[in-house]
Amino acid sequence: MMFPAFVSIIKDTISKTVICFPTQTPININGHSMARHPYRRVRAQQFELPEVGISEEGNIRSLHLGSPTIQSSMNLDHPAELVLSYSRAMMGWLLFADKLPNHITQIGLGGGSFARWIDTYLPQTKQTAVDINPQVINVARSMFELPLEDDRFEIIEADGAEYIKTLRGGTDVLMVDGFDGEQIIDALVSEEFFCNCRQALSDNGIFVTNWWSGDKRYQRFVESLLSVFEGRVIELPAESHGNMAVIAFQNTPKEQNFDKLKKHADLISDRYDLNFNRMLTAIKLHNQNNGKTLFLS
Repeated sequence: MMFPAFVSIIKDTISKTVICFPTQTPININGHSMARHPYRRVRAQQFELPEVGISEEGNIRSLHLGSPTIQSSMNLDHPAELVLSYSRAMMGWLLFADKLPNHITQIGLGGGSFARWIDTYLPQTKQTAVDINPQVINVARSMFELPLEDDRFEIIEADGAEYIKTLRGGTDVLMVDGFDGEQIIDALVSEEFFCNCRQALSDNGIFVTNWWSGDKRYQRFVESLLSVFEGRVIELPAESHGNMAVIAFQNTPKEQNFDKLKKHADLISDRYDLNFNRMLTAIKLHNQNNGKTLFLS
C-alpha cells in the first residue's frame, strides 16, 4: 500500500503499523479539499489537535487520535458494518423512533462509521457530519470509503459545540462522539451544550452520545443531561470496554412497554443487521422500570 511522501510511519506498543499525519502540516489527500459552509466556525485553539493515525489488522482499518486507542474502525470487506461495540450501541435510538428521521447530525466524523451505516441502511435520511479536525476529515475521505458528498451527505469542518447553536430544531437525531485522544471533549459535555442540543432537535428529536462509564465525571454528565432533558434519559451499555450510549429524548417516546419494544426489536434486527434484542435487554437491566415498562417522564 502506497502513502504520500510526507507520511511518517511509527510502531505502536502492540506492533501494528500506524501512519501518522503531523498536525502542524495541513494536508490535501487525493485532490480532496475541505468542505466550505456558511456556518464554518472553528474554536480558537489553545492546544494542538491530536495526530491522526491509521492502523490495519487483517481486514480491519482503524483510526487513532494521538494514541494507540482505536477511535473508529472499518471492515474493508463490509464497509457499512459497525465494527466497534460502542457504535452499535449508539444505534439503540432506533428502538424508540416512531418514524425514520429526515435528518441526522453527527458531531465527530472520525472514520465515518455512522456515515457509511446511515447511507446504507437509511438511504432516504439526509446527514451532516461535523468535525473540528481537518486532518480527520481528509483521512476519512481518502481512506474510509465515505458516502458521496451531495445533498444527502455533507461534511462541515467546524467546532461542533458552536455549530449546534445554528440548527434550532433543524435535526431529528443528534449523534455526539467527541474524544480528543485522551478523554471526552469538555465542550461536548457541558450543560450549555446539552441545552443547545435540545434546541437543535425537532419536536420528537433524539440525542445520543458515547461516554466512557469509567470516567470519574460520568455521573455528573448524566445528571446534567437528566436536568436538561427533564428526566427522559436512558443508558445503554456497549458490549465491551465500558462505553455507554446515553440517549435523551426531546419528548416522551411513544412506546415504553417492553413487550411491544421486543416485537419492534425483532423486526428491525434483521432489517438493520444489529442485535436490538441485546440492546433492549441491557436497557431493561440498567434503567428504572417496573418489569413491564420503562420509567421515562
